[in-house]
Amino acid sequence: MKKQTKNYYCHVALLLFILSLVGCTGGTNKEAKTDPSENDSAKQSQEVTKGTQESDPSGKQEDKSVPKKSSEVSAKDDSNDATSEESKNKESKNLSKNEKENPLSDYSSKKVEYARVWLQLGPNQDLDELNVRHISAGELINPNDDTSASYPEDVIQLAGSRLVDGSVTYSSNRDGTINVYNVPLRWDSPADVDKNFMQEYTQGIIKNRKLVHVDPGDNEEIIKLIDIMKVH
Repeated sequence: MKKQTKNYYCHVALLLFILSLVGCTGGTNKEAKTDPSENDSAKQSQEVTKGTQESDPSGKQEDKSVPKKSSEVSAKDDSNDATSEESKNKESKNLSKNEKENPLSDYSSKKVEYARVWLQLGPNQDLDELNVRHISAGELINPNDDTSASYPEDVIQLAGSRLVDGSVTYSSNRDGTINVYNVPLRWDSPADVDKNFMQEYTQGIIKNRKLVHVDPGDNEEIIKLIDIMKVH
């Protein structure tokens, strides 16, 4: 009888031990169901929300990516256009002022050049008229002699209305300098000359042409020459 009682108590103790183990395992499983990362995420979310509310009590955040208002951009563009237009008007006024200050601005650059060349190199300044003749490259230097050499470039011949006024024959380099040819206004060929005389003489004219820098000259004198100028 004592042995059966002892076995009974042992079975009861074993049953209680098993029940206690089951209870501990259930508690562990419940705790395991809670993910620590979820707690961390929730905590971070709360901190972000708190920080946002502190920086902006209204709960609204400014969107820095939103562009400026179109009215502000338009006003800036209008200001730039006004500045540019003002600068152009200023330059135009300065240009007009310079043109008014320069009395030669009403005349072509070619006519001013002809007058300057004559004013500097013309044999006679007391002219009734200043004749301008264009001679093309390839034309004979002495048009009265077929053995004459030809001009290697286009030239200008300036002359008065009288033989005594003389002439100036030159080509323009368009840089303030000219090539001057020592060509007579009238050719008188002697009766008895060597066959190659004119060819050699005119070739010498080409070879001995001189480079001359043209001075600006006096504007009033230049205008007087332009007024009596005749371009042929």
